[in-house]
Amino acid sequence: MDIEQGSNPSVSPQVPPDGTSNGHASQTVHPNQPKPLRLWPGVAAAVLLFLVRFVMPEVVSGTLAYGIFGSLACGAIILLWWAFFSRIPHLERWSGLLLMIAATALTYHTIHESIATAMMGLMFFIFAIPIVTLSLVIWAVTTRGLSAGPRRAALVAIVLVACGGWNLLRSNGIDGDAAADFRWRWTQTDEEKLLAQFGDESMVQSSTRPETPGSTAGVEAAWPGFRGPARDGIVPSVRIDTDWSASPPQELWRRQVGPAWSSFAVRGEQVYTQEQRGEEEVVTCYNLATGEPEWRHSDTTRFWEANAGAGPRATPTISGDRIYTFGGTGILNVLDAGDGSVIWSRNAGEDTEVEVPFWGFSGSPLVVGDVVIVAAAGVLAAYDLNTGEPRWTGPAGGNGYSSPHHLTIDGVGQILLLSGTGATSVAPTDGKVLWAHEWPGFSMVQPALTTDGDILLGAGEGVGIRRIAVARGPEGWTTEERWTSARLKPYFNDFVLHEGHAFGFDGRILACIDLKDGERKWKGGRYGHGQLVLLAEQGLLLVLSEKGELALVKASPEGFSELSRVPAIEGKTWNHPVLVDDVLLVRNAQEMVAFRLSLAGG
Repeated sequence: MDIEQGSNPSVSPQVPPDGTSNGHASQTVHPNQPKPLRLWPGVAAAVLLFLVRFVMPEVVSGTLAYGIFGSLACGAIILLWWAFFSRIPHLERWSGLLLMIAATALTYHTIHESIATAMMGLMFFIFAIPIVTLSLVIWAVTTRGLSAGPRRAALVAIVLVACGGWNLLRSNGIDGDAAADFRWRWTQTDEEKLLAQFGDESMVQSSTRPETPGSTAGVEAAWPGFRGPARDGIVPSVRIDTDWSASPPQELWRRQVGPAWSSFAVRGEQVYTQEQRGEEEVVTCYNLATGEPEWRHSDTTRFWEANAGAGPRATPTISGDRIYTFGGTGILNVLDAGDGSVIWSRNAGEDTEVEVPFWGFSGSPLVVGDVVIVAAAGVLAAYDLNTGEPRWTGPAGGNGYSSPHHLTIDGVGQILLLSGTGATSVAPTDGKVLWAHEWPGFSMVQPALTTDGDILLGAGEGVGIRRIAVARGPEGWTTEERWTSARLKPYFNDFVLHEGHAFGFDGRILACIDLKDGERKWKGGRYGHGQLVLLAEQGLLLVLSEKGELALVKASPEGFSELSRVPAIEGKTWNHPVLVDDVLLVRNAQEMVAFRLSLAGG
């Protein structure tokens, strides 16, 4: 598509030397006439950009990352076309490029913090550059018939709008596929709505309570913390009715909650979680039957980052009559489980001299013997249960936000942590390293112990899963890789083991692999980057999708089989579900809900 640019060419009749005319006026193109614009390469790149960035991710699930990188590549092609092949007048061509660079750079300093800092500071450029390059093509096509003055004014206007328009938006975070949730800049966040509605609601502040025994003293925790009693995501001794069309989950209560990616701990009739409420990071206790608040403990600190939002990342841990919590900025609290009164408190980040990582301190506390252990971004730290005094600090293992995990191998109790360097096991009494297995990555999930004593490890997004054998010999501990498989690639979504197979998320799709060799048995069911637990007696996966749907899937290697699916909660949901007897608890950064499930056999 070659289009003439500017005014009509000068023409004059060509007259023979003898002064006669044959009646046909031949036209001669003036030598200063500009060449027609070459628009078709820019238009083709712009159409391709639109298709890969906006159409493909909607049509083909899980292709957003390809769309983002593809749109950036198309944007680069448009810039090459603009600079060297478009035939746009040089003044407009180079001033347009300079204007685009200057406007993008200036806008970066005025946009909302949630966009400026998201995706490690790259969100604005990832989303804005394709839009700005599209605007150059739109300008070239729509203004080709205008004179120089209006055409140049339109160029300035369209570039400024394409860049400056980002000042009208903020980001409400991204999902597991890096899809951004843009909102108008002036709208309230869910946290602000919560604070406006409830304010300083009438739950009792733990700091004002007398140090009296809790009402549930001596009661054993039904769900003591992150992923259950063994941190393996297994729900013991519960069988439910799987026909949700006839017996759907019955909502007991629904309640707004402050942002956090914590799950729940349950003890008696008390439910514990963590939240962010303005400048206060709070540990909250609610009644299991009613959802009504019972007490809260507050610390004046706030963690926020643009990708996942505000609030703590760890789940409370119950041991005896105490609750142990780890906040996003490193505060380790030990509270009375009955009334929330403070027993002692430390800052593990300060104690280990580890700065708050970009994603916040995320590992849930682990109580073993007479110590409580936390992972301060790859560094294990143990504290005396009674005094809170530091007992030992483990070696730095690199970035990651897996939680410390208690295992017994060859009769020896040990604490295993997955981090940026791989897997490191230490003695719980003194933190001495027992063994280490190198597998660099960015681990966010928990290890799993097979029935014959091997360990399954994950190393981060897109890497896969590895089975290792750990043995103790005369010369100490050794590790050996059994196999590494890319057939199941857990990201921040934990997996479970059942009857010789592993079930979990391969990206955003459920998958099953054989523990003998890591080969995939099946892959199916799209639940985004959700979480799951295993009802072992039933061979049943209870899945909470990233969009807040509940689903029941058979934990069988024979093939993917979804039995039921129902909506449960609104908004992005990364928190682990909890099932205690017939009560199912789910939450995200906006609300929490309790359902009663019909048990098998009535």
